[in-house]
Amino acid sequence: MADLLERISAFAERAQQLEETLGRQEVASNPAEYRRVAQELSGLRPAAQAAQAYRKLLADIEGARALLGEGDADMRALAQAELAELEERRTALEKQVRVLLLPRDPDDEKGAILEIRAGAGGEEAGLFAHELLRMYLRYAERRGWKVEPMSLSQAGSGIREAITGLSGEHVFGRLKYERGVHRVQRVPATEAQGRIHTSTVTVAVLPEAEEVDVQINPADLRIDVYRSSGPGGQSVNTTDSAVRVTHLPTNTVVTCQDEKSQHKNKAKALKVLRSRLLEVERERAAANRANARRAQVGTGDRSEKIRTYNFPQSRVTDHRAGVTMHQLDALLAGDMDELLDAVQSSVDEAELT
Repeated sequence: MADLLERISAFAERAQQLEETLGRQEVASNPAEYRRVAQELSGLRPAAQAAQAYRKLLADIEGARALLGEGDADMRALAQAELAELEERRTALEKQVRVLLLPRDPDDEKGAILEIRAGAGGEEAGLFAHELLRMYLRYAERRGWKVEPMSLSQAGSGIREAITGLSGEHVFGRLKYERGVHRVQRVPATEAQGRIHTSTVTVAVLPEAEEVDVQINPADLRIDVYRSSGPGGQSVNTTDSAVRVTHLPTNTVVTCQDEKSQHKNKAKALKVLRSRLLEVERERAAANRANARRAQVGTGDRSEKIRTYNFPQSRVTDHRAGVTMHQLDALLAGDMDELLDAVQSSVDEAELT
């Protein structure tokens, strides 16, 4: 308990320092610095509030213990009952505080780049990729996040690839464990004999990188322009507005053709490129740390199956959290909080052990 109180005090002190920093003129006049400090403070506030509640609970426990040696038998019985209730609350609150005091991912408060690609399964994979994209967009709407379409490659009624920017409060932290292989089991509309087919879709969630996070040397880039293809307005197939950016040192290629403006497509492509390069650095760092989180959820590699969506049984199983739900329709409609909370709890449990 002494160790926990010591850590609580350190968090409270840091939160107070950040509050004072936000009030300084040099910080208030620097938007980038103000945003950085505000994001760190936002991450500390839940822990600070839980710490305050924990300190109060400890004081109440001491008060109840003091009453055990005072008053008549009825008073002591009431104090004993209250003490039992307070001790039970302390066990739950200590766990909550320990979770909140776990080392935080500095990227949790950032926006995210969501990349969805059809995997194995042909047309069915493309159709399910489209449904997953719609699920995440509906969830973003529920959370009040801003959505910025960046790239969309269609395949019949489905999609081959979709890249979308999401910005708002705690976007990356909320979605980062969605990356991996999502497997769907259902009977395709074209299946005459009613056989269940299995298809896969890969999801990547990258922290949105700003220019200060990743410095790109213009000499390391090859930028090609070409004519857009697919459905669109008058500019499609008539102007060289589509952009392909290649980062030569890593051979990372990003294409964007959603906008009619070549300049806007280039800006979006560079935004995705920065996020991909930042993710490379994150994965390199993760590979050097053998911690509990990595053992629980893996590196986020797209070859890892994380979830199965079984349509005949309206069942969703998350293989990391060991959770099965039977509200598939609600999930696909964007009601994702219960499942995401279960995954996060599983990660937290692994780090506490």
